[in-house]
Amino acid sequence: MIIKYIVMALTAFGGGTVISAAVFALIASTGVITRMAGKTHTAKHVRTYETAVVIGGVLWNVIWVFSVRISLKAEIYQSLQLVMSLAQGIFVGCLAVSLAEALNATAIFARRVKLKVGLSFVILAVAVGKVLASVIQFTNNWVKK
Repeated sequence: MIIKYIVMALTAFGGGTVISAAVFALIASTGVITRMAGKTHTAKHVRTYETAVVIGGVLWNVIWVFSVRISLKAEIYQSLQLVMSLAQGIFVGCLAVSLAEALNATAIFARRVKLKVGLSFVILAVAVGKVLASVIQFTNNWVKK
């Protein structure tokens, strides 16, 4: 009976490891980290950024899987939640834009609609729309808890 649980645990751990490696490979292949480091003129710290992303992913998975509870004062918790959600939103937005750029989706879109100028405004409008939709969703408690 115990062998069954050991095999199941090893299979789950192996599957999680493979999926995590695939996610980190996607992040690395889109070049979002290197591009951000290049834009901020901090290219010498790329390895540190990549390490931070991996450690953040691993720690968040540990917190999620083992349901780690951290007791903090309400004010600190709300501030931390605000900072984390802002950081996650920026990261997901950068990853989405980087992936779209890697697939040349923005250039193809501009060419198909015969857009000559104002592509930056289209991208800005998409980003602002995404932010506003998220704010509306969270302020109206449309998020499942």
